[in-house]
Amino acid sequence: MSLARIRISWPKGAVSATLDDTPTARGLVAALPVEARAQTWGEEVYFQVPVKATLESGAKQVVPPGTVCLWVEGSSLALPWGRTPYPKGDESAPGDPLQRARHDRR
Repeated sequence: MSLARIRISWPKGAVSATLDDTPTARGLVAALPVEARAQTWGEEVYFQVPVKATLESGAKQVVPPGTVCLWVEGSSLALPWGRTPYPKGDESAPGDPLQRARHDRR
């Protein structure tokens, strides 16, 4: 079930995402709006958000490119679009499990 749609924007673009209804997503929505400086890790962009969460049972170590995630240990929203330093095929494999949200490419 969906909780909310969010918009992530930067000077030259934007993307919308539909968040699944999870405790982590509810915490993220409560913290919005957020401004943060983006960083990269391989072909992943991430930025810190003021959300403290615990790893949920459905967290994944490997996600398809384009998945919008919350990196719990780093309190960061992660946007993997390709290979990361821990690749597995065409998937993005972060260093730690991630909370996932559905992603609508726009």
